[in-house]
Amino acid sequence: MQIQSYLFFDGRCEEALEYYRKALGAELMMLIRNRESPEPPAPGMLPPGSENKVMHASLRIGDSVVMASDGHCRGQPSFQGFSLSLTVPDEARADQLFAALADGGQVQMPLAKTFFSPRFGMVADRFGVSWMVYVEPKP
Repeated sequence: MQIQSYLFFDGRCEEALEYYRKALGAELMMLIRNRESPEPPAPGMLPPGSENKVMHASLRIGDSVVMASDGHCRGQPSFQGFSLSLTVPDEARADQLFAALADGGQVQMPLAKTFFSPRFGMVADRFGVSWMVYVEPKP
């Protein structure tokens, strides 16, 4: 069994995919647009003009896969009640990725040494997705 995150960007998915590609080095694995669906959407499911929006995408970030979509394309993504946790090998990488995620976003807890990590911080990126950046302590 496997649990994977699926993020709905409500019309900003393609922008988010490019952002994560640059900020985190994510690799786009799959992208299907609404117009490529073998079946038409249910009436009222998508607004007119959303044919080129992302129906489904998946990207690899490190060893993990995150899936994404434009969802209902209303332009108001809302990410509440969860965070994606990004474990990195060292403090320099934590600093780099945290800064990239904070660009246009909001730092919720600056990167700092904690009792459980040499570097830990929390940030909501420019789309409102909450991230926890964590450096695993060395044994």
